[in-house]
Amino acid sequence: MEGFEIAPNIYWVGAVDWNVRSFHGFQTPRGATYNAYLILDDKVTLIDAVKAPFVDELKARVSHYVDPSQIDVVVSNHVEPDHSSGLPAVMQWAPDAPLYCSARGEAGLKKHYGEGWNFKTVETGDEISLGRYTLSFILTPMLHWPDSMMTYLKEEQVLFSMDGFGQHIASTERFAADLGLAQTLAEARTYWANILMPLGRIAVGALGALKDVPVTTICPSHGVMWREHIPQIIEAYRRWATHQVERKAVVVFASMWHSTEKMAVAIAEGLRRAGVQTRVFDLTETDVTPIISEIQEAAAIVVGSSTLNQTCLPKCGQFLTYLRGLKPEGRMGAIFGSYGWSRGAEAAIRKDLEATKIDLPLNDLLVNFVPTPDDLATCEDYGLEIARQIDDRLAG
Repeated sequence: MEGFEIAPNIYWVGAVDWNVRSFHGFQTPRGATYNAYLILDDKVTLIDAVKAPFVDELKARVSHYVDPSQIDVVVSNHVEPDHSSGLPAVMQWAPDAPLYCSARGEAGLKKHYGEGWNFKTVETGDEISLGRYTLSFILTPMLHWPDSMMTYLKEEQVLFSMDGFGQHIASTERFAADLGLAQTLAEARTYWANILMPLGRIAVGALGALKDVPVTTICPSHGVMWREHIPQIIEAYRRWATHQVERKAVVVFASMWHSTEKMAVAIAEGLRRAGVQTRVFDLTETDVTPIISEIQEAAAIVVGSSTLNQTCLPKCGQFLTYLRGLKPEGRMGAIFGSYGWSRGAEAAIRKDLEATKIDLPLNDLLVNFVPTPDDLATCEDYGLEIARQIDDRLAG
């Protein structure tokens, strides 16, 4: 197995997981990669490992360039097992190699794999010489684990960015320009929204730390690398990290006998009439992952459910729990639904959206049993009012 040359004597030697479809609750319909990078210098260096089942693939790619026993330096940017669970094999290949990581990284790796490695902890600004090349380290705690850091190759201006700027997608392409900018940005948005959204304020600090670092290539731990389109992904991260939203709405619903579904469609029609870009998702049919991706740039989140046992339907509750953990900032919300002999869904939705700090400027819109034509007209008007609220917020 051959790797991929990024710059002179610098190679991608990671693994492609074509079959994975779930990543701790994040759906990955197009698979994933576990990226590792090899630097051939006076000190042969491996940056990050791969997920344990793919160690043979890593070894085969490394072996194309050098005997794995000749690895002199290992860098671990992140403890999470999709990056580190291949390290026990790597450290067997090169047992005397120092392992560079953050102090929190050392603690985490010891918890996972024991005490036997030659740990060397680093702080932001620390450097090591590999010969012709120099590595420096940038600690990025809580982006997205406390141990997280990035590694920078000064002479070639290559940033090994760990989970920053990554995407979950399996492909034969190695660069965003080859995969296509629009598709790569869409995958990067999904990755950000489902993993990094609650860490936006921290990401702002990390982006600030990179402001004066010249970068010609970004090599993340997942997905394709960035070269031609670095300004576009940096700008996207700036928008996402500061929770900038657009004139968009996401309508999500869970319906028992289609009454709430009819309301959702009518509300979306009102939003459409007002010119608001709108996406509608049936929570009983759609995984939360693409929904959250759309919410990343939406000014309004409109949530509806039928009432079951005086609360919302289970799929709606699951969505609200997932949303609450991601902590989207600066969005407005609205609540709708149908009920039969007992209400309660709207109160459950409101409680969760308030806990998520979603602003709820409108009264809830409820229909008893089946919506009449007049009820559906009211739903369209509700969509128009949501649009007015969006415009007022964006203007303010």
